[in-house]
Amino acid sequence: MSSSLLWESIQKYHCTTIAVMGMAKNTGKTVVLNHLLEQSSRHSLPVGITSIGRDGESHDQVFRTPKPLVIVPKVTLIATARDTLNRSRITWEKVEETPFDSAMGRIWIVRAEEDGELEIAGATRSSEQLDNMAHLRKLGSQMIYLDGALGRSHHASPALADGVILSTGAALGGAMQDVLRKTQERLEVLTLKQIENPWRDRIREALQNQPVAIWDIADKPIAIRAKATLTAAKELLCIEEPIQTIGLRGAVGQLLWDGILALATKRTIRVVIADGTRLFIERRDIARLEEWGGTLEVLDPIRILGVSVNPTTPLGAGYDPQEFLDLAREMLKFTPIVDVILENNK
Repeated sequence: MSSSLLWESIQKYHCTTIAVMGMAKNTGKTVVLNHLLEQSSRHSLPVGITSIGRDGESHDQVFRTPKPLVIVPKVTLIATARDTLNRSRITWEKVEETPFDSAMGRIWIVRAEEDGELEIAGATRSSEQLDNMAHLRKLGSQMIYLDGALGRSHHASPALADGVILSTGAALGGAMQDVLRKTQERLEVLTLKQIENPWRDRIREALQNQPVAIWDIADKPIAIRAKATLTAAKELLCIEEPIQTIGLRGAVGQLLWDGILALATKRTIRVVIADGTRLFIERRDIARLEEWGGTLEVLDPIRILGVSVNPTTPLGAGYDPQEFLDLAREMLKFTPIVDVILENNK
């Protein structure tokens, strides 16, 4: 097997908690995860793995087509729901029972007694994941892989992971150029620029006790009673003082963003969010703020360790693997760009 570009990137940045996230279903996220688990085993690195929600099911729940299961090497530590263990293809030893529940039962930490396949369903709350990862480290894991179910991206937050691998592919639909354009836009959202100090510390401190913090054109704080970011638009638009800086702790959806854009038509607005996983808007929405002279920055940047590309789809159609990989390396402004199947076959 040839050298792994993704593994080299992980080692280059000394990352120890890696989030693997997909642009959509069937973009090859589980294949990438298995590739990383195999690399860790080759380098004799003690590994722990868990998931935000459920992943690694045997069949696609939409297309009813077979899907690759997560393949864990012997001695891997796994934090997963009890019910997933009952139908796993692996012999395991129970190490610890956590206090956290899921739709598939209590989260257990087990150790694989042999190489094998299983579905993983972990805790859904970030606070619970942090606790589970701390236990995995205490039990000896030197590398933790954090998987994420469809529709979930907060496992890629810098609060949980110090590096992210994004999987994309033909399953997004459309021509190769369309898929890669969507991927580049997603990468740009995930890697927004970090705000510099002293404002970074000032906003971080303000958001410890409230979901929204705002300042006027003289950099004086303005009181706001918003209880959540998603419902803060009405409160923002009712404030009479001239708002210039907005700090947001939680999720940012279209309703809130439209309110911010309304403010941006009156004066230059600086918006600061926790990180790129909190945004649930399109890249074109950000461009509208920039057109009015506004800026969008983050408290904590996301490190993209690489992008994996999958030329296949569940329905059999797809792209020429080498052509897709070459075009991705031309269009995407991130490295490395890999097709782990092609890489493994070299």
